[in-house]
Amino acid sequence: MGMKFEHAVFLGATAATVVGAVTENERLQLVAKPLIAPALAARVLRRRGNVDAVDTGLLLGSLAAATVGDVFMIDPDDDTRLMNGARSFAVMQLGYSAVLARRGARPTVPALVPRLLGWIGASGLLRARARRVAPTLTGYGAVLGTTSTLSADPALAPGARVVAGTVVPNTDPRSRIGLGGLLFTGSDALIVVRRLFVRSQAGRRLVEGVVLASYAAAQALLVEGMTE
Repeated sequence: MGMKFEHAVFLGATAATVVGAVTENERLQLVAKPLIAPALAARVLRRRGNVDAVDTGLLLGSLAAATVGDVFMIDPDDDTRLMNGARSFAVMQLGYSAVLARRGARPTVPALVPRLLGWIGASGLLRARARRVAPTLTGYGAVLGTTSTLSADPALAPGARVVAGTVVPNTDPRSRIGLGGLLFTGSDALIVVRRLFVRSQAGRRLVEGVVLASYAAAQALLVEGMTE
């Protein structure tokens, strides 16, 4: 199967966005970054035969919110833009969580506990070192944790089995959902690391490039998984 047009747009926009971040070329990011989520929205529309009307609407609304968040986050060092971006992405995560819940995903203890502990730790660091953005990012973290926890439910990947208390994944495409949720969590955790601990300009540019690459991959995995 050849590459679809939306795949080409997504990959090109992602690559240009990462390059723009690493080279601090804001103009390039302004052109490329707002295309990432719409390319995935086109993917949702192409595969709408696999998804009911409610889930299609939730996914398209989520990706619209992601587009707004992407524009705000072009300058992640501006606290106002960072907080507005987090609010936009919270809307997106709520939509994703709704789709996952409608598909039968439920929280499991093995998924919930590490995410809860990570959220508590990140919230404490933010309160101690970035009080202005702490309430907004802590709230966003709770919504992200919900999506990530639901995405890890083995029920989303029929055929997975438990061996000696450990879930053994299968090759079902819906396992992409779990990987996407985990990658989203890691990407957003790097935003906190960059905000609090990375001081050199070169280091901040590099971390931002990793954040954007992992963010785009997470989005693609989630959308592909939820429309399979």
